[in-house]
Amino acid sequence: MSAQKLVRLPASFRVLALVGAAGILAATAGCKQAESPVSHESEAATATGTDGTGPAAKPGISASDGHLFLPVVPGRPGAVYFTVRNDGPAAAKLVGVHVSGSGSAKMHKTDGGTMTAIDSLDIAPGAQVEFKQGGMHVMVFDIEDSVKASGTAELTLTFSDGDKLSMPLRVESMGGDGMGDMPGMEH
Repeated sequence: MSAQKLVRLPASFRVLALVGAAGILAATAGCKQAESPVSHESEAATATGTDGTGPAAKPGISASDGHLFLPVVPGRPGAVYFTVRNDGPAAAKLVGVHVSGSGSAKMHKTDGGTMTAIDSLDIAPGAQVEFKQGGMHVMVFDIEDSVKASGTAELTLTFSDGDKLSMPLRVESMGGDGMGDMPGMEH
């Protein structure tokens, strides 16, 4: 095998490449729109996410800092932590979560040492909600063997109006923090 040398392009070239790629995507979208008419509401619900793999939510909704922590004991649930923000003009209601490479995922809240499942979460305009250990989090069940530490998975958030937002998750080992023994970890 031959060694390859990486060349770092100046920022101006990277910006030019991004602008060019955006132009190509816009032109392609225009072609597909001509082939089959679609309303703007439909386009927003099925647009590609920021990582290019999943759906994008309505403007103003963003998510960041996604981590999937694998259970210490195989077969137990894992946990997802991230931050979701609503910079839009109206409240948003998060009604579902999905993690690639898992059988199911469910939002939970820990309060006073008790963990309970929640069906939905209202996010007011300008609000930011942090999903973290000891508070709001996502429990992930039946994690496939293909999901490994140092890899990635994808979290998809579903809102009450049908909009979705996908984001990458960095997969990490839990490191024996005891999460696998918390009450309520069963389905």
